[in-house]
Amino acid sequence: MMKIAGAEHSKLWLKKLMKPIFENRINGFNHQNGLNGLVAAPFTAMRPDGSLNLEMIPLQATRLAENGVNGAFVCGTTGEGLSLTTEERLQVAEHWMKAAPQELKVIVHVAHNSLGESRKLAVHAQQIGAYAIASIGPTFFRPASVEQLMDFCVPVAAAAPTLPFYYYHMPAMTGVNLPMVDFLRLGSIRIPNLAGIKFTDENLMNYVQCLNFEDGRFNILFGRDEILLAALALGAMGAVGSTYNYMAPIYRKVMESFATGDMSEARRWQNLSIQIIAVMARHGGLPAGKAMMKIIGLDCGPVRPPLKNLSANELESLQQELERVGFPNQIPKMDQNCKKLAPSVRV
Repeated sequence: MMKIAGAEHSKLWLKKLMKPIFENRINGFNHQNGLNGLVAAPFTAMRPDGSLNLEMIPLQATRLAENGVNGAFVCGTTGEGLSLTTEERLQVAEHWMKAAPQELKVIVHVAHNSLGESRKLAVHAQQIGAYAIASIGPTFFRPASVEQLMDFCVPVAAAAPTLPFYYYHMPAMTGVNLPMVDFLRLGSIRIPNLAGIKFTDENLMNYVQCLNFEDGRFNILFGRDEILLAALALGAMGAVGSTYNYMAPIYRKVMESFATGDMSEARRWQNLSIQIIAVMARHGGLPAGKAMMKIIGLDCGPVRPPLKNLSANELESLQQELERVGFPNQIPKMDQNCKKLAPSVRV
């Protein structure tokens, strides 16, 4: 009995200790002027002919806000930003700024292999009142050192000096794999508006080094949805992801369970997301993700070449596999009166 009582005491102590910290993480309160909670990377909606479908943006923005998402990272990887023309990206950013509810912060991804085009996108983001800008490094002539990467990022950040600047670290896609803690060290000197990093990589040691740099000075947003729980355990305060578009309530369950010290429940919800992501990945990744948006009632249309759209048979197979692992039926519902998750059945 004493052992059980001791265990219960420890659990209650943990809940009391962690609750105020993680309530901030879930609800998007500022952490050293940074983003917290969930930030979705929206799909760029297109018509059957591949042209922009800007009319979808208000629906996307409303759904994100309803699901407790705190920000939208537009024209990134999920948004096929590098497959859009500069003019199209300007239009997308403008429409997101017009459509986003006040509580939904818009971060504009401004990367371009042309430094001049990247600066043009950054200037525009500041003009329309975006919350922040972000950029990967150049991906054709890739920087071979942090110093070379900094030479590209400094003028991009300087083009929008009043906006927070986030470097977008995603070596699996860009081929630019440099020590991010060194980027922060040099960036803290050369980029006055450096806010942090969108860290989309599995190198958790490097991630922790960035989190702890100068006592947590920078906002390090985690970018691997399938291992969000691991990042929370290491100190993550915010995360950016594509799957937050269609299953944000699952990740809110992960965060809420972790906040109360219920690791079993947190692992259960994280495992559900992993099962769904595994199906999505088997069916092509991003094209399958866009198809999943249609399943939840937000038809974002096709992807652009060289990405391949799913055939009718592939779409049917995708939907069947998703249903078997619980998508979308096992996604918890949000209580819109208080923006909290409603009680859900066990999956």
